Amino acid sequence: MKRILVIATGGTIASLPADGGAGGLAPALTGDELVARVPLVGDLCHIDVVQPMNIDSTNMRLDGWLAIAAEIERAYHNYDGFVVLHGTDTMAYTAAALSYLIQGSPKPIALTGSQQPMSAPFTDAKLNLYQSLVWACDDASRDVSVVFGGEVIVGTRAHKQRTLSYNAFTSVNWPVAALVRGGHIAREGRAPLAGANTDAVPTFYHALDERVVVLKLTPGLRPEVFHALSASSSAVILEAFGVGGIPDGFEDVLARWVDAGHTLVITTQVPEEGLDIGVYEVGRAYANRPGVLLGGDMAVEALVAKTMWALGNAESRDEAEKLFYCPVNNDRAG
Repeated sequence: MKRILVIATGGTIASLPADGGAGGLAPALTGDELVARVPLVGDLCHIDVVQPMNIDSTNMRLDGWLAIAAEIERAYHNYDGFVVLHGTDTMAYTAAALSYLIQGSPKPIALTGSQQPMSAPFTDAKLNLYQSLVWACDDASRDVSVVFGGEVIVGTRAHKQRTLSYNAFTSVNWPVAALVRGGHIAREGRAPLAGANTDAVPTFYHALDERVVVLKLTPGLRPEVFHALSASSSAVILEAFGVGGIPDGFEDVLARWVDAGHTLVITTQVPEEGLDIGVYEVGRAYANRPGVLLGGDMAVEALVAKTMWALGNAESRDEAEKLFYCPVNNDRAG
């Protein structure tokens, strides 16, 4: 029987009404209590539970990502797979972060949660937790993924698309890796995310640069905003218009930004099909410039986590660029 470590962190799945219902939902149930409420999991695998935190995922920060990764690293040789119970609001960011902190894992690391608390009468929590364990027990599962609403999404491609519906997540510019129907996994014709478990050890990383911000261009936004960000930020992920349009007036400010040693990552605020900065004159000025990185078709959650990882583990601009463009867990097409 497979051995699975469940890492409980809180979130909606663990929430109960606070202050008799007057204070809204707040995480209260432990990981052991959550597992105990799901029928048939004892028939799937042997489960151990650790609880490094019990928080609303709105409060998940970089130290939380590092704590989850540390739990997996400490226990890696003792388990066949891992399930992280997490709130949905920042689950995609955590899945991306774990994809960069734990690279090349031959064992599955599945994140799941729910749109309704485990205690709710029509909750999705039981099925999501059960199907995450099904995925974690399968010999062909590997790497970091989000298992939610019957879908398995590559950890670097997940995005929370809906606030209420049970199919909360979508896969950005990448096929869903698999479907889970009851206790069965359907992989055929879907994204390559499979490989027999081995005794290999993934590469674990322990550093992230927290000074990364995301800025969305809007009509009329003034380029001087970069002056306000310069003291507290090492990198800005700039969500441009369309396939990579940046308005007139930004070029000199952005040139000074990168010349001062900051990093500029350009992506598109359009959800699907990615960046192509060379199409229009308003984007071409930023192509092939030192300090400017291009997000391609990556999800913004992955861009945030990858930029933090690349800057946190590089000793030079050239090394950071090399790390940024190296594909990890299917985060970039091609």
